[in-house]
Amino acid sequence: MSSIEETIDLCQDLILEKTGKLLSFIQKVILRESLTQTKKTYAKIAVENNYSENYIKQFVAPKLWQLLSDTVGEKVNRTNCDAVLKERLESLSSVNVLRDNQAYRRILELPEGSVPLLSPLYIERGIEQICYQEILQPGAFIRIKAPRKMGKTSLMARILAHADSKNYHTVRLSLYRAETEIFASSHKFLQWLCANINLQLGLKSKISDFWDEDIGALMNCTIYVQECLLNHISSPLVLALDQVEQLFDYPNLARDFFALLRSWYEETRDLSIWRKLRLLIVNSTDTYLNFKTNKSPFNIGLAIELPPFTGMQVEDLAKRHRLQLTSSGFDQLMELTGGVPYLVRLALYHSLQHQIFLETLMQNATSDTGIFSSYLHELLWHLKKNPDLAIALSEVVLAQAPVTLEQEVAFKLKSLGLVNLKESKAMVSCGLYQQYFSTRVKELIEK
Repeated sequence: MSSIEETIDLCQDLILEKTGKLLSFIQKVILRESLTQTKKTYAKIAVENNYSENYIKQFVAPKLWQLLSDTVGEKVNRTNCDAVLKERLESLSSVNVLRDNQAYRRILELPEGSVPLLSPLYIERGIEQICYQEILQPGAFIRIKAPRKMGKTSLMARILAHADSKNYHTVRLSLYRAETEIFASSHKFLQWLCANINLQLGLKSKISDFWDEDIGALMNCTIYVQECLLNHISSPLVLALDQVEQLFDYPNLARDFFALLRSWYEETRDLSIWRKLRLLIVNSTDTYLNFKTNKSPFNIGLAIELPPFTGMQVEDLAKRHRLQLTSSGFDQLMELTGGVPYLVRLALYHSLQHQIFLETLMQNATSDTGIFSSYLHELLWHLKKNPDLAIALSEVVLAQAPVTLEQEVAFKLKSLGLVNLKESKAMVSCGLYQQYFSTRVKELIEK
């Protein structure tokens, strides 16, 4: 066994074969550093990867060494891991018990929804470290926005996990879980918000005692958060709100709530107690279709727009799926998907699960029976509901060069993820959309 990476890969294979589990990113980091001659301390590993030292020492590392010990049938620790693993893995690999892709396929996650925290399939894009540092700042306000399927909720979960590792209080609320009647008024919505924060913090609700109808919902909510929540916790509180786009269907409520968040953000400059509050807001830009504007409805704090995967990141993800891409297969995948995380993961998932070459999968990518059909049909539905966007996209897909579009139309097509903008000119964002919509121009522009 010639390299540390080969040792880690073989460990992963054996663990998967015997337990059905996969090593997490941070477990691999600890193992990698433990196999080097100049071992980094747990404290150094924690700092470099934005974890707390106690979390590494007391939770991650002990679990890793126990898992390896159980797998190889011999005590493994940080001191002896290099010698033990090389000896045991070489003997085991010689009898061909490793590299069982069937076992890997059984536990491979569907490319739908968020990527679990411990998943080895999560690809960092460089923005994570920015968010990890920002959420620790007093009065932090992070806004994550992107079209659907770009990884917003997955990033949010990792920011919250980082905050947890620093012993912060974290509250996570999805607005999809609020009944329609909750959005009937600011009064109902803000009481729902306070009640859920109360519940997740394990504090007794005092809403009925503090709520005074005469001073209005926004003031009631502000006083309640300050007096009954922030005053009763010693550590900072991260409040994460997912699917905030739900509010966009209720313009009066959205206006009130965004004004409230803005006022809280401004309070952090003058009142120390409000510096305990860190806000994390996540929304899909698809819903900007209904806005009579070419701007995001919310413009304070740190805005995070999720980029597509780079070529190196796609290659990394393919390796994590145990797929060896040919040069032509890689080029086709990048041209077709443009690095959109969901499209890349869907292609790799089907290639591995069904043992089909990527080139074969991509031959019928735009057909009504292809793996992208449901996603493409939903985009087509959006365009048919918005004829001005459909006509504009038709112009872009038929052009041989970037097209100048009316500013609001360009903004909304970009919000759907359909085009990239460069110097106010629009280009189709990936080959999949170019191929699919160029064959449906008549369908797009018909009255």
